Amino acid sequence: MKMFVKKVIVLLCCILPSFAMAQLERDSPVVADYTYTLPDFIVEAQQDSNYEKKLRRLIYNVKKVLPYAKMASFRFQMMEQNLQVLPSDKARKAYLKRTEKAIKDQFMDDLRNLTRSQGKILIKLIYRETGKSTYDLLQTYRGDLTAYYWQALAKVFDANLKEEYDPVEDWQIEQIIKQLGFD
Repeated sequence: MKMFVKKVIVLLCCILPSFAMAQLERDSPVVADYTYTLPDFIVEAQQDSNYEKKLRRLIYNVKKVLPYAKMASFRFQMMEQNLQVLPSDKARKAYLKRTEKAIKDQFMDDLRNLTRSQGKILIKLIYRETGKSTYDLLQTYRGDLTAYYWQALAKVFDANLKEEYDPVEDWQIEQIIKQLGFD
């Protein structure tokens, strides 16, 4: 008896889905078969034999530096609002010094431990979040000489503080950010 029940259950599990599909095909209107072709640069990237390894590494790097970029954007917005309220240049300079010291105390140890590729991604993400390049931010708040110094130091490590974020060129980063829900 038990064997018969098992056979009936297996038979029902096999037959019912096909009846359901047949019913759906009859009741639903004809749906056109849409195909989507990927752009050439995506296809070329996915044909790379190390694509999965590089993608996993990129996901790890973006997850690591995205919170810093978000925090930089938040701090930048707060700083802009506070600078507009301050009455004099002397008060603004003092505020900038205090803010810089607070940021260094809070983040410098973590930022020193970033890899080169994480630093490059951070530079792009800061541009994405603030709308200004890291070089422009340094130039605005620290001056031309300081911005030039940090740009030269970045060049030693094969980075560029003037780099901008382009959602088309950096499509993988954009995709990762959307998947993480930080859109």
